[in-house]
Amino acid sequence: MRSDTIKKSVLVAVGVIENTDGEIFICRRGASQHQAYKWEFPGGKVEAGESVAQALARELAEEIGIAVRSCQPFMRIEHDYGDKQVILDIRKVTAFTGKPQGLEGQPSRWVPVTELHSYDFPAANSPIVDKLLTEAGN
Repeated sequence: MRSDTIKKSVLVAVGVIENTDGEIFICRRGASQHQAYKWEFPGGKVEAGESVAQALARELAEEIGIAVRSCQPFMRIEHDYGDKQVILDIRKVTAFTGKPQGLEGQPSRWVPVTELHSYDFPAANSPIVDKLLTEAGN
């Protein structure tokens, strides 16, 4: 295999943020982003020298304006989109301060777990939705 055909894996810190009503916070990807216009759990790339928890705290502060106080490992997913390979390290955000909102102009909302399946997520996010539904007893 030629070295220029090897796909680079991108490590992404993803936050599953749940409120006291059991709703999950999701955002819609912008037009210029990979998997444009699909809904997602907020987060972003882990930069060199950062832990997943540090990257998640930085990304959630930048994207949705919350300060993560506590997060726990939820699951890890490796997915190949063909044009891009991602490793999603998903954390359940168990405590935060601030009111989540799309600071980069992206639509965002709180959604009951039972309604997550009606949103168009990237394929790599399907196991997250499935696990949340299973944990909710659905």
